[in-house]
Amino acid sequence: MSSRTEEAALSYEQARDELIETVRRLEAGGTSLEESLALWERGEELARVCRRWLEGARARLDAALAAEEEGEEAEAGDGAVEG
Repeated sequence: MSSRTEEAALSYEQARDELIETVRRLEAGGTSLEESLALWERGEELARVCRRWLEGARARLDAALAAEEEGEEAEAGDGAVEG
């Protein structure tokens, strides 16, 4: 399985939890330069996954709010009395 496929399979919560653990390991120190670089790269990948989930959630919320506003405007227009 490729890294991109693995990333796509992660839920937001899984990516967030792994990112927290990755940061904890980096902050604890005691790793070789090579391992630290690998952890940093993995952290960047996980942060990207989280960002995509959050951007998707924001887009869904924005769409729902826009649809709600359109519905309210249509209802207001239906009740207008012509004079």
